[in-house]
Amino acid sequence: MMTQPLFAAAPGFDQPLAVLKHCHDRIRKQLATLKKLQAHLPAAGADLEAQQAAHAILRYFNDAAPLHHADEEDDLLPQLEASAQGEDAQTLATLLPLILREHREMETLWRALDAQLAAIATGRAAALSEEDAGRFAMLYDAHMQREETQIAPMAMRLFSAEHMTRLGDAMRARRGLATS
Repeated sequence: MMTQPLFAAAPGFDQPLAVLKHCHDRIRKQLATLKKLQAHLPAAGADLEAQQAAHAILRYFNDAAPLHHADEEDDLLPQLEASAQGEDAQTLATLLPLILREHREMETLWRALDAQLAAIATGRAAALSEEDAGRFAMLYDAHMQREETQIAPMAMRLFSAEHMTRLGDAMRARRGLATS
């Protein structure tokens, strides 16, 4: 009898675009937790459940999210820019400044949320700005949609196996893992 694993395995760095998509899925999960936390705080305050949720969100956006942005800014996007021609190059010329600007805006919004969530995580406060959290989530959602519908398909079309290996190796190295 074959059984299904309880958890889907994360893709390996030999599939770097799948890893980036997996990161987006994890970001969506953390944004959903952020939304649940907003609803939870008014009634329950910074109880143990709220503290645990705040810790999880903090851990993801302070540790994994900066690596994800670096994967895009330092490797994916420069490789795309070097490979793109014609219409793809024109599309990138429009998208790259927007993507980089969104990364900076997300980082700025995160600094405000980080302080609020740190206070919740330690039980010192039970306030979370709906405006900050809402803008952060909306910006991330639109940003990920743009990357998944425009950047990833372009990379799938343009990148050779060597490009994919180079991207995956850079992502591994960024995380302190041995390269292939």
